[in-house]
Amino acid sequence: MMTSVEICSGGGGQALGLEMAGFEHVALVENDHHACTTLRTNRPGWNVVEEDLHTWDPTPFVGVDLLAGGVPCPPFSKAGLQLGGDDERDLFPRAIEIVGVIRPRAVMLENVRGLLDIAFETYRRDVENQLRELGYSPQWRLLNASDFGVPQLRPRVVFVAMRNDQAPFVWPTASVEPAPTVGQTLGALMGANGWRGARKWAEQADSIAPTLVGGSKKHGGPDLGPTRAKRAWAALGVDGKTIAQEAPERDFVGMPRLTVEMAARIQGFPADWVFTGAKTNAYRQVGNAFPPPVACAVGTAINAALSVAASENRRCA
Repeated sequence: MMTSVEICSGGGGQALGLEMAGFEHVALVENDHHACTTLRTNRPGWNVVEEDLHTWDPTPFVGVDLLAGGVPCPPFSKAGLQLGGDDERDLFPRAIEIVGVIRPRAVMLENVRGLLDIAFETYRRDVENQLRELGYSPQWRLLNASDFGVPQLRPRVVFVAMRNDQAPFVWPTASVEPAPTVGQTLGALMGANGWRGARKWAEQADSIAPTLVGGSKKHGGPDLGPTRAKRAWAALGVDGKTIAQEAPERDFVGMPRLTVEMAARIQGFPADWVFTGAKTNAYRQVGNAFPPPVACAVGTAINAALSVAASENRRCA
């Protein structure tokens, strides 16, 4: 298997997707205790490093195949005031430092759509130039999660940089099959406690979800985002003001709320992936996650490029 080091691992969306794509994680670095507990609970064999990225020593991992991560998005999101490089949470510079230390064959980082705004054109160019000086060929692309079978739009910017001695990277193509609707995805979970209205609700929740938000540590509690997002959820018959502990009871009347488990399904997590911590901490992990199916698609494309280079090297030897 290809090896990978992941930074800012969160609750494991990217890590799970890359595992599905054939990568073995030799280290997952994350400073949030609840997220680390989630990673260890679901994959006891993973090397989860609970440490701040600025103090973590990457030198034992020189030569790894892939450096991946979901560096914090607030510096580039409208909710985070889009301070970019002036935001203390910007970890792109540290990620580039780590690339220079461990010299991975490929780099994969993801962030919010706002990173492609014209306001960050100079920032992106600086990132590209630093990677080129290190001997990499960088690319940016906006990918919609719904194109890869995830039941929400969720546009994310993905940054891939192949080391110049590797084969070229080819972006994955969208799935032929449309993403399932919210009703198709959550119907059984909504009816788990015998709610009589579950079938009718699922039938009218007949489109994909708006982008799941609400994962900021500065946010007061778990909900489905700002007013516009709540209106979009309401159109699907979901009360987005808070997150529920359980599915609706048998005689429930009104708009149901999502549970953490339901939100995780909307993010593309499998049913057996468990998020640990209290409701707010668990939902924050879900809200910040990179959908596993998208990470798998990009990871599979990276794996293919790395495998071509490895095959050519074997032939030359």
